[in-house]
Amino acid sequence: MEQKKPALRKQLSPLSVWALAFGCVIGWGSFINPGKKFLPNSGVAGTAIAMVLGALTMIIIAFSYAYMVPKHPKAGGEFTFTKACFGKQAAFVCGWFLVAAYLTNVPMNSTAIGLIVDGIFGSVLKWGFHYSIAGFEVWLGEIVVASAILLLFGILNIFGVKKAAFVQTVLTVLLIVSVLTLFITGLVSSRATLDNMSPVWGFDKQAAIQAGGYSSEHAVRDSGIASSILATFAIAPWAFVGFDTIPQAAEEFKFSYKKIIFIMIIAIAFGCFVYITNNTIAAAALENWPDLIVDAEGTPWLLLAAAERLLGVSGKILVGVAVSCAVLSGIMGFYLASSRLMYSMSKDGYLPKMFGKIDEKYGTPKNAIIFCIIISLSGPVLGREALGWFVDMSAIGASIGFLFTSLSTCVTLKREKDGGKFLMVFAVLGAIFSIAFIILQLVPIPGLSGVHFCWQSYLMLGIWVALGIVFYIKQRKNIALGNLDEAPAQTEETAE
Repeated sequence: MEQKKPALRKQLSPLSVWALAFGCVIGWGSFINPGKKFLPNSGVAGTAIAMVLGALTMIIIAFSYAYMVPKHPKAGGEFTFTKACFGKQAAFVCGWFLVAAYLTNVPMNSTAIGLIVDGIFGSVLKWGFHYSIAGFEVWLGEIVVASAILLLFGILNIFGVKKAAFVQTVLTVLLIVSVLTLFITGLVSSRATLDNMSPVWGFDKQAAIQAGGYSSEHAVRDSGIASSILATFAIAPWAFVGFDTIPQAAEEFKFSYKKIIFIMIIAIAFGCFVYITNNTIAAAALENWPDLIVDAEGTPWLLLAAAERLLGVSGKILVGVAVSCAVLSGIMGFYLASSRLMYSMSKDGYLPKMFGKIDEKYGTPKNAIIFCIIISLSGPVLGREALGWFVDMSAIGASIGFLFTSLSTCVTLKREKDGGKFLMVFAVLGAIFSIAFIILQLVPIPGLSGVHFCWQSYLMLGIWVALGIVFYIKQRKNIALGNLDEAPAQTEETAE
């Protein structure tokens, strides 16, 4: 009798899948970026509008994912859809950029660990040798602690998806409770006022720095309100990347695929709420937040200062718990998504065979997870000021994944005629939005400042494309052979 090959195990409930998606959507950025990107670039109003528009756009795109998963209920998600609809070369392009979208989020989250400790406990991690990258000091103490957490959560992923899902669920519930508490406090506190929110559309940070401080003449960005909104809307694929990790775990669902769209919508809506809440409270509770941004030597953690003003030390602890849960759930979730994507690409010959092996004891792609851990350890070494480059890489990778999924939906709908005009309209809109995101990120458009890539991000993108070409050339013989033991598709009714 032929011995059964190890396979991924069906152990994920709807709640754990929601926790996976929401935990990936909300990471360090929703807590740090009010001072780094959102308030200076877009202000309170611009950020809120951009996030609502971004969430609506992601929900439109989510319908394509919900349609495609039952058709191809396997790990790999967008990569699998693209291979079925556009062939192997297009699938490699999609899969390679998705690896960038998912994997860069793990080191991104890890670099926030030092900031959390600094904000709550002071400079206890600033010991040992240190050096500077992009003007930011990287300390041995921060590297050691962040690396230890990356190793711990990577190993937890290896030990089985059920254990990882339980931890993920606990972290995301604590996260949403903490943010809700902060939201209610902001509503009832007299220290959070509408007057503090000005300038509501952001301001010209560089002009304010050159002038030696913020003043009312910088209250509106030179390029106007549209630029303020687009500066944040352009990174919506990064802000909401995470809901699309759900298809990566499709082989491990133990529930009906019909629930996918509801899980995605709830994860996106909760994510939008957290982004807007954190950004609004950071401004409403601090009457001098523009000065704090202009005068800061590094990245000002405005939300922490706002929470402390509202609740004292309890506010700092509350934000510390929330951002810790966000960081850890992001690390956990993107480890899972990255490893499942690499597992799927390996099975089809796109990556070395070692990544496609399932651990017999734990039922997880152990080698793929170990590789993700090794790559992620670069985050603590590079430091926080390199995060903007990772954000851009994640945004472009997610946008390409959205585009291929929307186009795959269009092709499948036309081929099978089972989805109706409503879904076709959403798929076409999803493709248009995805192309718009890619253009906004890559092409410098006159009058739209603070939107497109910086030169370091272009360099990282070039390196990633070059590496992809090398991998494709090396693996093209295996890609031609394809997956010889591909499992038949499961029914739409159940993943069991």
